Amino acid sequence: MKRRVFLQSLALGVVTPQLLHSMQSLPGVQGADSLASRGATGSLRDPTAAGRSRTPTDRRENDAEVQAIELQLACNCGCTLDVFTCRTTDFSCTYSPKLHREVLALRDQGKTAQEILDAFVAKYGEKALMAPKPRGFNLWGYLLPGAAIGTAALALVAVLRRREAAVKAAETGDRSAIPPTVAATQDELERLRRELERVED
Repeated sequence: MKRRVFLQSLALGVVTPQLLHSMQSLPGVQGADSLASRGATGSLRDPTAAGRSRTPTDRRENDAEVQAIELQLACNCGCTLDVFTCRTTDFSCTYSPKLHREVLALRDQGKTAQEILDAFVAKYGEKALMAPKPRGFNLWGYLLPGAAIGTAALALVAVLRRREAAVKAAETGDRSAIPPTVAATQDELERLRRELERVED
């Protein structure tokens, strides 16, 4: 195709088969069938180029019992997630797959879920669990928030009842139910009256 015809076709926005063929033959431009036999979105990249290689998972790795165990174990990468959530959402984490393999190895040894949790506590300490066991000093972590909320609720109820009683007493004119106010002497009241007059002038 001649250069003049090519430029005219581009200027008019007309794409002819000849223009398409000319564009495909340019260096650095892939042909229309460049994605043939490579998938709908192009060729797949090597998964090992982005990081560590992933081995295919089998059905036992995502068993409900394994998930239940891993939901109780904390990932020690610093993400504050459990092992299952971390390994299924953060693919850059190198800790959760290792912990997952440890869970599978212990399970293959025939250990129960509680024995696996105990083995993790023995190896990594109490921080291996998402929630500490409710005994000793850890018991305060379970009881203190509830006690604080309960005390605050009782105080709020007492304040609301006292205020409601004061409002009812004011409506009925019963001065005995109104909480006592601070009494002032006649000299203090006279001084207050003079100060108010001075401010108003």
